[in-house]
Amino acid sequence: HVGTSFEQPLLTWNVTGQGCLNILEVIRQMGNRPRFYQASSSEMFGDQYNLDNNREKYQDERTTFAPQSPYAIAKLAAHSAVALYRRAYGLFACGGILFNHESERRGERFVTRKISRYVADLYWATQTGRSIPKLKLGNLAARRDWGHAEDYVEAMWMMLQQDEPMDFVIATGETYSVEDYLKEAFKCINIIEYMNYAEVDKSLKRPSEVPYLRGIADKAKRRLDWKPKIGFKQLVSKMVQHDLQNKSRHEENNRSS
Repeated sequence: HVGTSFEQPLLTWNVTGQGCLNILEVIRQMGNRPRFYQASSSEMFGDQYNLDNNREKYQDERTTFAPQSPYAIAKLAAHSAVALYRRAYGLFACGGILFNHESERRGERFVTRKISRYVADLYWATQTGRSIPKLKLGNLAARRDWGHAEDYVEAMWMMLQQDEPMDFVIATGETYSVEDYLKEAFKCINIIEYMNYAEVDKSLKRPSEVPYLRGIADKAKRRLDWKPKIGFKQLVSKMVQHDLQNKSRHEENNRSS
């Protein structure tokens, strides 16, 4: 988790950076070597990007890395170790540079799930005549390329079926701000004036923020025949509907008890 890495940089390094190196070393010494997939991250790009013919920003496999958090630094170390062990020792080791991928199983510390949970709580509060505190968020302007984990896990599997290992950017090619996600989530319960229920909390802003991510997955489309099936609006709807159903069951259990 990017935010947690600022609070626990050494633990982040030990798990995310050294942990990958430990596994690569074990595989290197094995006779029957398994194939290895490294969960790399778009956070490694930091504030770097390329410009397309329309002067729009994007990142792909050729974009320079400039990590902006202890998490991203550790991820880049692991990604670099994979490239080294692939080249030096002939391991089948590949890195998926995945942009933000969400699902109904997303942890509650991540902003997408934080929003979907709040929207569900707000809906049921209004149904029962209760009020709840405003949703506190950090940087609403940060832009991310959000896809669904279901699509992205398929891409991971595809990478491991190739004749030779290589790294791939996995992304949708579209970027949305945190505020866009917030707006779309509130639409799911027919609320347009979403900022009546949310507020910016400066304490939630990170010491160093990645401002813009939009991945171009042309290499994956060309070599893996992969493309995302679930779009941004469907992703938001899936997450909100999941939390609405969970909250509904919770409310029914409370009434029955």
